[in-house]
Amino acid sequence: MIQSGQPRNGRRAMPQTASLPVVMCFSGLDSTGGAGLQADIEAIASMGGHAVPVATALTVQDTRQVLDFSPVDTALLIEQARAVLEDMPVSVFKIGMTGQVATVEAIHSILADYPDIPVVLDPVLAGGGGGALSDDPDALGAALKELLFPLATVATPNSEEARRLAPEADTLEACGQELLDTGCQFVLLTGTHEDSAHVENRLFGNHRLLETFTWERLPDSYHGSGCTLAAAVAGLLGQGLEVFTAVHEAQEYTWESLRHGYRLGMGQFLPNRLFWARGEEE
Repeated sequence: MIQSGQPRNGRRAMPQTASLPVVMCFSGLDSTGGAGLQADIEAIASMGGHAVPVATALTVQDTRQVLDFSPVDTALLIEQARAVLEDMPVSVFKIGMTGQVATVEAIHSILADYPDIPVVLDPVLAGGGGGALSDDPDALGAALKELLFPLATVATPNSEEARRLAPEADTLEACGQELLDTGCQFVLLTGTHEDSAHVENRLFGNHRLLETFTWERLPDSYHGSGCTLAAAVAGLLGQGLEVFTAVHEAQEYTWESLRHGYRLGMGQFLPNRLFWARGEEE
């Protein structure tokens, strides 16, 4: 078991432009800046990569809850992605909010043409503060399991998402195993939603539980922590790190982002993903 202690500074040295890893992010636009594409961009930049954002949806939300959303037309989504893929050397795909089955199918059609590029899947079904991010979460979950989990290098569900995706599993470990059985190579099942003294994140792979990471539970509630973690994993995979190291370092970075978080609205705190760019006194 790995104790958090004092996590290392999450920022990685910036590589030369010629070797700058490009991470394509499929996610929604969150106008609070706490989650979604902005979270992806900031976390990937902090890992020394370059994010290329592909908008899957426009959302209406504040720091308390999701109020509404509108999916991007799938033809436009595909055009966004393929224009970049034909121009830039994408190293990793990161998938967040999809919102509808048609979007999952569109992303699957793109990923199928690039089977050698690693995929980090954050199976978003609801907003962190509440509110659905799909008109039919059950159908969306089924589509994710059928089409995207089998292509994923790492999936990062939280415990609530894991239970929804694996409803017949009676424990979180059983949830992790069931999600591995979809064909996903690794599952990092996060425990921030659990009623426990510490946060326990479980990494599954090779048909078993590989590691339990234990982190100090922070006192506040955060908007965008899952996006931050998944994007950091993607950014580190783009740097060439193997999965276990990428998962560990991404957790350290995310924990520090939350510890340095701030409350700008009337709801959840926002992660401070650029904490490393500000002095220790701040």
